[in-house]
Amino acid sequence: MAALQAKEMIAAKSVEPGKYDLVLEPSHLWLTIHESVGHPTELDRVLGYEANYAGTSFLTFDKWQSKKFKFGSDVVNIVADKTQVGSLGAVAYDDEGVKCKKWDLIKDGVLVNYQAIRDQVSLLGQSESHGCCYSQSWSDVQFQRMPNVSLQPGKQQLTPDQMIAGVEKGIYIVKDGSFSIDQQRYNFQFGGVLFFEIKNGKIAGMLKDVAYQANTQEFWNSCVQVCDERDYRMNGAFGDGKGQPAQSNAVSHGSATARFNGVNVINTGRTI
Repeated sequence: MAALQAKEMIAAKSVEPGKYDLVLEPSHLWLTIHESVGHPTELDRVLGYEANYAGTSFLTFDKWQSKKFKFGSDVVNIVADKTQVGSLGAVAYDDEGVKCKKWDLIKDGVLVNYQAIRDQVSLLGQSESHGCCYSQSWSDVQFQRMPNVSLQPGKQQLTPDQMIAGVEKGIYIVKDGSFSIDQQRYNFQFGGVLFFEIKNGKIAGMLKDVAYQANTQEFWNSCVQVCDERDYRMNGAFGDGKGQPAQSNAVSHGSATARFNGVNVINTGRTI
């Protein structure tokens, strides 16, 4: 299978730049979630206490305090969960002895919470740590780390095939590739591994030289569909880096296949 895909990739048509509806498979979308949702909802980055590796955050306090900041469309529901069974980041208690839990970050598209630990939650008017304070070993100092952050499945029954059938001009992207995102987690560019052209509701062959660009709020507000729980899958990383001296952190990001309309696609193989 891999050999056939490699052969098809070599012969694939180079993408024509423009606006496309993107159908993003969970093996790709996990990285976009990690970079554009996971890092900017870390409260220490919001407060400017931390900027290593991923910078600070555009999700400033005034956006949360308004209680109406539209991070994404109404179908975007994103949760943090340190107890998710089968995830890389599942534990019972954090390194401050706080019992781990699940909580909403984005609810019906609105920013409703951050990731916070014992010495931060009072700033949110909350009385309980979220249980996400960790060190990578017994000899390191614990500090706020990303829990599992996941896009919740859609509430209506929808398969990837049905989603693709509704797309006139689009690209179906599988697996994560290179990426670039600014130090506030706002403007970004993501590539992938496998790119399939969608024409009139059908896969029309493979493409190459594909990357998409957007800002975080624009991108998540372009999300119009998420497949149901039957398509839900987790992916993740063992090496999320943060701090100085740096510490690693294992984390998973779950999602079902999701559709994003009118996203800017560039051709990475062309030079001016």
